[in-house]
Amino acid sequence: MTPFQRSVVAVVAAIPPGEVLTYGEVAAEAGFPGAARAVGTVLAGSDGLPWWRVVTASGRLVPGLEHDHARHLRAEGVRVGDDGTAQRVGGVDGVTPGDHLSGPTMRRRLQP
Repeated sequence: MTPFQRSVVAVVAAIPPGEVLTYGEVAAEAGFPGAARAVGTVLAGSDGLPWWRVVTASGRLVPGLEHDHARHLRAEGVRVGDDGTAQRVGGVDGVTPGDHLSGPTMRRRLQP
Protein backbone atom coordinates (compact mmCIF):
# COMPACT_ATOMS: atom_id res chain seq x y z
CA MET A 1 0.00 0.00 0.00
CA THR A 2 1.34 3.45 -0.90
CA PRO A 3 1.61 6.33 1.59
CA PHE A 4 -1.32 7.99 -0.22
CA GLN A 5 -3.48 4.89 0.10
CA ARG A 6 -2.59 4.47 3.79
CA SER A 7 -3.46 8.11 4.46
CA VAL A 8 -6.81 7.88 2.65
CA VAL A 9 -7.71 4.66 4.47
CA ALA A 10 -6.87 6.29 7.83
CA VAL A 11 -9.00 9.38 7.09
CA VAL A 12 -12.01 7.41 5.85
CA ALA A 13 -11.80 4.89 8.69
CA ALA A 14 -11.92 7.79 11.17
CA ILE A 15 -15.11 9.40 9.78
CA PRO A 16 -17.72 8.84 12.50
CA PRO A 17 -21.22 7.59 11.71
CA GLY A 18 -23.50 10.44 10.64
CA GLU A 19 -20.66 12.53 9.24
CA VAL A 20 -19.81 12.83 5.57
CA LEU A 21 -16.76 14.21 3.76
CA THR A 22 -16.30 14.97 0.09
CA TYR A 23 -13.64 13.19 -1.93
CA GLY A 24 -11.69 16.46 -2.00
CA GLU A 25 -11.89 16.85 1.76
CA VAL A 26 -10.61 13.30 2.27
CA ALA A 27 -7.70 14.04 -0.09
CA ALA A 28 -6.88 17.28 1.77
CA GLU A 29 -7.09 15.65 5.21
CA ALA A 30 -4.87 12.84 3.95
CA GLY A 31 -2.27 15.45 2.96
CA PHE A 32 -2.85 15.28 -0.79
CA PRO A 33 -5.06 18.23 -1.76
CA GLY A 34 -6.28 17.98 -5.32
CA ALA A 35 -6.31 14.18 -5.38
CA ALA A 36 -10.09 13.74 -5.07
CA ARG A 37 -10.39 11.35 -8.00
CA ALA A 38 -7.61 9.17 -6.63
CA VAL A 39 -9.55 8.91 -3.34
CA GLY A 40 -12.39 7.31 -5.30
CA THR A 41 -9.97 4.79 -6.76
CA VAL A 42 -8.70 3.87 -3.30
CA LEU A 43 -12.24 3.46 -1.97
CA ALA A 44 -13.27 1.31 -4.93
CA GLY A 45 -10.46 -1.13 -4.13
CA SER A 46 -10.74 -1.19 -0.34
CA ASP A 47 -12.91 -3.59 1.61
CA GLY A 48 -14.18 -2.82 5.08
CA LEU A 49 -14.05 0.98 4.85
CA PRO A 50 -17.16 3.12 5.39
CA TRP A 51 -17.09 4.29 1.74
CA TRP A 52 -20.66 5.59 2.03
CA ARG A 53 -19.45 8.46 4.24
CA VAL A 54 -17.77 10.05 1.21
CA VAL A 55 -19.73 12.01 -1.41
CA THR A 56 -18.95 14.27 -4.35
CA ALA A 57 -18.46 18.02 -3.91
CA SER A 58 -22.10 18.49 -4.94
CA GLY A 59 -23.30 15.91 -2.41
CA ARG A 60 -24.06 13.26 -5.03
CA LEU A 61 -23.84 9.60 -4.17
CA VAL A 62 -21.70 7.01 -5.97
CA PRO A 63 -23.11 6.50 -9.49
CA GLY A 64 -24.46 2.99 -9.88
CA LEU A 65 -24.47 2.45 -6.11
CA GLU A 66 -26.94 5.20 -5.17
CA HIS A 67 -29.40 2.80 -3.52
CA ASP A 68 -26.78 1.17 -1.28
CA HIS A 69 -25.09 4.51 -0.59
CA ALA A 70 -28.39 6.12 0.47
CA ARG A 71 -29.34 3.09 2.59
CA HIS A 72 -26.07 3.24 4.54
CA LEU A 73 -26.29 7.01 5.06
CA ARG A 74 -29.92 6.88 6.17
CA ALA A 75 -29.10 4.08 8.63
CA GLU A 76 -26.61 6.49 10.23
CA GLY A 77 -29.14 9.31 10.41
CA VAL A 78 -28.04 11.27 7.33
CA ARG A 79 -30.86 12.68 5.21
CA VAL A 80 -30.65 11.91 1.50
CA GLY A 81 -32.82 14.02 -0.79
CA ASP A 82 -35.04 12.76 -3.59
CA ASP A 83 -32.41 14.09 -5.99
CA GLY A 84 -29.86 11.62 -4.59
CA THR A 85 -27.74 14.08 -2.62
CA ALA A 86 -26.76 14.11 1.03
CA GLN A 87 -28.44 17.04 2.78
CA ARG A 88 -26.57 19.63 4.85
CA VAL A 89 -27.56 20.73 8.36
CA GLY A 90 -28.61 24.31 9.01
CA GLY A 91 -28.55 25.69 5.52
CA VAL A 92 -29.39 25.11 1.93
CA ASP A 93 -30.16 21.50 1.06
CA GLY A 94 -27.29 19.68 -0.52
CA VAL A 95 -23.61 20.47 -0.55
CA THR A 96 -22.80 23.61 -2.47
CA PRO A 97 -19.81 23.24 -4.80
CA GLY A 98 -16.95 25.36 -3.53
CA ASP A 99 -18.49 25.56 -0.06
CA HIS A 100 -15.61 23.75 1.59
CA LEU A 101 -14.44 24.21 5.13
CA SER A 102 -10.73 24.17 5.76
CA GLY A 103 -8.26 22.93 8.30
CA PRO A 104 -9.32 20.77 11.22
CA THR A 105 -12.98 21.83 10.93
CA MET A 106 -13.58 20.12 7.59
CA ARG A 107 -15.99 17.51 8.89
CA ARG A 108 -19.63 18.26 8.37
CA ARG A 109 -22.56 16.90 10.30
CA LEU A 110 -25.33 16.20 7.83
CA GLN A 111 -29.00 16.48 8.55
CA PRO A 112 -30.79 13.55 10.22
